[in-house]
Amino acid sequence: MNRRQLQKLGIPPTCAAEAIDALRTAAQQDLGFGLKGKRARQLVEAVAANPANFVADAIWGKLARELLGERLHVDPEPINYRTWGTDIDPGAHAQMRDACHVPSAVAAALMPDAHVGYGLPIGGVLACEGAVIPYAVGVDIACRMKLSILDLPVSELETNRSRFRTALEKGTRFGVGCTHKPAQSHAVMDEDWTVTRITRERRDTAWQQLGTSGSGNHFVEFGQLTLAERCDELSLEPGIYTALLSHSGSRGAGAAVCSTYSQIAQQRLPPRLKGLGRLAWLELGSPAGQEYWAAMNLMGQYAAANHDVIHRLVSHLLGAEIIGGVENHHNFAWLEWHHGKQVVVHRKGATPAGTGVLGVIPGSMADPAFVVRGLGHPESLNSASHGAGRRMSRKQANNTFRFSHVRQELAERGIEILSAGADEVPGVYKNILEVMAAQQDLVQPLARFDPRIVRMCGDGSLAED
Repeated sequence: MNRRQLQKLGIPPTCAAEAIDALRTAAQQDLGFGLKGKRARQLVEAVAANPANFVADAIWGKLARELLGERLHVDPEPINYRTWGTDIDPGAHAQMRDACHVPSAVAAALMPDAHVGYGLPIGGVLACEGAVIPYAVGVDIACRMKLSILDLPVSELETNRSRFRTALEKGTRFGVGCTHKPAQSHAVMDEDWTVTRITRERRDTAWQQLGTSGSGNHFVEFGQLTLAERCDELSLEPGIYTALLSHSGSRGAGAAVCSTYSQIAQQRLPPRLKGLGRLAWLELGSPAGQEYWAAMNLMGQYAAANHDVIHRLVSHLLGAEIIGGVENHHNFAWLEWHHGKQVVVHRKGATPAGTGVLGVIPGSMADPAFVVRGLGHPESLNSASHGAGRRMSRKQANNTFRFSHVRQELAERGIEILSAGADEVPGVYKNILEVMAAQQDLVQPLARFDPRIVRMCGDGSLAED
């Protein structure tokens, strides 16, 4: 079968060599049905029509992967992206430019807290048509924020501080591999964890880690929430409230899902696009793409359950009732409509900010977080920053700051740090007020949370965002 005949069957010239190799290999292996004439044409047509069904086939897999790469190549020119804010390191811009070369990319944006990550930068937003990029979601799938408003007067944070301290120390666990003994209960463990091999194998460990937090920038803290005007969404009147704020994700299970499916995606990159590396994608309709999507959504449920358990344990130990709250993912992918088409919107370290959507954007252990209402800016793909954003690497931070000195300075300001590390002190972050000012057209602040008692891991472990 020559190249012209292959082209008539739906094989583009750029993939003809792989088709000829597959036909030759199949004939040599003598599979019992022959590969001449009509049967050969039928096989080639089947692969051309539905390459996603053949990506794992020993003979036709290479051709199928090449076809998928060819079809995802929408435009040979990279797309453009808009940036919010100016205090962004060149490395983040370089990563964003690389992301704009992904063949399926149709729109992109960079948030004011952006800094270098893996593949897509932290603070990067990327919309792709028909494809999902595991590393554009991130290692900590569904890392999220949760704020609960408590029924205790804010004065208790000063007059009965030991009560709050004990609730955090007994109700939280931090660090790589940390677990709860006995394991906590939550309906998420009754979900179908057999949707992929990875989630099935990680279920028991995930259950042990339910209600725990990782290292890096994850935290659980008490503080005061100031609400200047009535908030109908929270059913709260203006005032100052006691609140509990947490930042955590999907723990080891989420990291395993990202690693596994990113490796699969990188193995399937067409040769001409190998340089995209961790920006490798899975076609959403392929078996691997569907598996990743199911696993990602399960990790979203699991991350939400982690926060549910943390807030349940801590509020119970405190003897408080939760009277309201808000929460959101910021490492996830959503199917949304933009520019007249359905696309996969990856928000890696970016907060969903559609019109009227509530979210939480934190600062640092000493700086405020904000409850915000999204304004639905189309050029940001309905997104905003997920925090202040780092301006210093963890290694540089550990070489620059002494945590004991910072802890004492914060204590003098009325902020108690139960545990943390020099890699998370306020000086490693951008100014959250400047970041918020840079995105006034993306979100409207509704309330301000000021931390008072903070617990983090304190082991200095690396984290992506």
